[in-house]
Amino acid sequence: MPQAPAPPAEPASYEAALHELEQLVARIESGQLPLDQMLAGYQRGASLLSFCRQRLDAVQEQIKVLDDGPLQPWVQQ
Repeated sequence: MPQAPAPPAEPASYEAALHELEQLVARIESGQLPLDQMLAGYQRGASLLSFCRQRLDAVQEQIKVLDDGPLQPWVQQ
């Protein structure tokens, strides 16, 4: 029985995910991919988009903590 291919690795960073997503969109939009590769590309793209959104949400939460936390703007006296 053939083994299913291993799922693609999680990107190393937001920037790496965004770069891969941009390349993937360009390949899909070119219309040169066979249907099965287009479907796999769409699935990978959805995964990359989710990864990017999670990273952006995490950064946004960190910014909220910093804005609402004990850090205050420095004012020279």
